[in-house]
Amino acid sequence: MVQKHSLIIIGSGPAGLTAGIYASRAELAPLIVRGKEPGGQLMGTTEVENWPGNTSIMGPKLMMNMEEHAKHFGSIMLDEEIVKVDFSQRPFKLWTHKETELQANAVIIATGATPLRLQVPGEEKLWGKGVSTCAICDGAFYKDKKVVIVGGGDSAMEMALFMTKFTNKVTIIQIQETLSASKPMQTAVLKNKDISIIYNTSVTQIGGDDHIKSITAMNVKTKETEKIELDGLFIAIGLKPQTKFLEGQVELDKYGYLVLENETRTSVEGVFGAGDVSDYRYRQAITAAGAGCMAALDVEKYLTSQE
Repeated sequence: MVQKHSLIIIGSGPAGLTAGIYASRAELAPLIVRGKEPGGQLMGTTEVENWPGNTSIMGPKLMMNMEEHAKHFGSIMLDEEIVKVDFSQRPFKLWTHKETELQANAVIIATGATPLRLQVPGEEKLWGKGVSTCAICDGAFYKDKKVVIVGGGDSAMEMALFMTKFTNKVTIIQIQETLSASKPMQTAVLKNKDISIIYNTSVTQIGGDDHIKSITAMNVKTKETEKIELDGLFIAIGLKPQTKFLEGQVELDKYGYLVLENETRTSVEGVFGAGDVSDYRYRQAITAAGAGCMAALDVEKYLTSQE
């Protein structure tokens, strides 16, 4: 049986849930398809100290609060994942991994982006326990601590520079023999006496019980390894927007990010976007939530114009 809805929101992170709150208050009765990782990236964090109104709140608790808020006003949750869409005509058609067929007059894409991980032993066990991809989120916990940043691009340089606000024990591990960041970013890092760089090296293992204690680093040329003790590990090797299922349906840039016009509108009329699925610059929960708000307001105007 086909399920028909006025609005379907794909994704249940800060962008999707905020869109759900605004859309349900506008009596659009949105269906939020929660996806395979409900709650988004914040479900893998510990304390969040930069969410307005909360000096400290656990990431999973924040997302549970947002979901309950959306449900309170009438958002409907579906614990499935969208794997295929047809945006060629209205109503739009969407299919889940359980082969559920959905139809909608409008869609908000808020599937986010997933940080690339090292895929080494110990990473999964210690994720959120000293292993993170967001220095802005977690940096303040490492005052005067020893931290390592993995990566050589602009994001890694930004993390390293940001961490020098809290500690003078910052090390960058770069798999290549040079940094890949832009020249201004490289210059800023190379001139900073609180940052050291280890080149031609990869992390092969992460150690610790309840919290990270060490990493094993291997020189990719000599294959020699060394154990490095540390308090925090930040991974900055790139992000992958969750847009594979959208290929050929809406415009994506060369990196797979959703291309938006006028803040929220995709290349298909009636399909909107919000959050990290289109934002490769800020990548913060609060900016994603703001984008979700804007998308919901634009959807309300769009659906009203179609009546």
